Amino acid sequence: MEEREFFHETTELRTHTLTCPKCGQANEYKVTWVVRRKRAEPPRGADQRDRARFAKAQSYMVRRDDKLSCANLRCRKPFEITTLQSLAFLVD
Repeated sequence: MEEREFFHETTELRTHTLTCPKCGQANEYKVTWVVRRKRAEPPRGADQRDRARFAKAQSYMVRRDDKLSCANLRCRKPFEITTLQSLAFLVD
């Protein structure tokens, strides 16, 4: 059984304050995250090993965007997001 069957998957936009490394100006940017929330019960047809994996599974989100463009009209250069983690666990 695949891990994706243990979760509901959605896409969310979250606002983060990031600083452009080129011009040094801080702005708020919308970053896309893939949110995987654990289902209430294990999927049908799960055996003992799958149930054990389901018990250990935890809700989490993965950052989809790796690069953003600077919001400063004079700069507008793309920069990599290095200050945000690419994976974050959710507390339910």
